[in-house]
Amino acid sequence: MTSCQQCVVRNRAICSSLDTSELEVLNKIGRRVPVHRGQTLMWEGDDSLLVANVIDGVLKLSTSTADGREQIVGVVYPSDFIGRPFGSTTHHSVTALCDAQVCLFTRSSFDDFARTHPELEHKLLQRTLTELDRARHWMLLLGRKSAGERVATFLLEMAQRLADASCSGSDLVERFELPLTRQQMADLLGLTIETVSRQLTRLRQAGIIDLPDRRTVVILDHDAMEAEAGNG
Repeated sequence: MTSCQQCVVRNRAICSSLDTSELEVLNKIGRRVPVHRGQTLMWEGDDSLLVANVIDGVLKLSTSTADGREQIVGVVYPSDFIGRPFGSTTHHSVTALCDAQVCLFTRSSFDDFARTHPELEHKLLQRTLTELDRARHWMLLLGRKSAGERVATFLLEMAQRLADASCSGSDLVERFELPLTRQQMADLLGLTIETVSRQLTRLRQAGIIDLPDRRTVVILDHDAMEAEAGNG
C-alpha cells in the first residue's frame, strides 16, 4: 500500500480526484516531511520551488512589512494545499505553529503532473476560489466587525476547520488547543493582545467558552458564539 493510500487526508486533499494508478505516480514524486514547531517551510520572496499538502498540524502564512514586522495573513489546516503551483515566486512565508507533517513536492514535478491531469487542475481551481472566498470574508471581519465579533469568529472558524480535519462528522470541535499565542491572534485579527485577552475573558465570564489553561478553548454554547460572531 502506498503512502498516498494510507494518507489520512486522502479524501479531502486535492489528490482526492485521482485513481489508484495516478496516485502511484504522484506517490513517486512526493515525500512526507515532518515540520517542527517554529520551522519555516517556505520563505516569502524566494523562488517557488516547493508545494505541499498539509497532512497534520497547523501552519501560518505570514508576510513582512517594509520595516521588518511580521503580519500573519492566514492559517492552514490538514488537507490544505500550500505553495504556488505554476508560479515563480513564493508570496508568503509558511511556518509551523505546532509539530506538523506535509506531503512535499518540487513545484516543477507537481506542475508537470497537474498539466496532464485535468481533474487535479480542477481541484486546484476549486481550492483557489475557496481561498478567495475566505479572503473576502476576512476583509469583512477586519473592516466591519467589532473586536468581540473578530475573536468569536476566529474561534468558531478554528473549531470548524479542526472538525473538518478530524473527519469526526461533527460541524465543529467543542474543545481544542489554540496553535497561536494571544499575540499571534492579535496580529491576525488586527487587535492588541490586551483586547484579545479581554474578549476571551468576557466570553468565559458569560459562560460561552471555558479556558482551562492558556491554550485550551472549550466552546460551551455554540448558538451564543454564533451570535457573538455576528452570525445570528
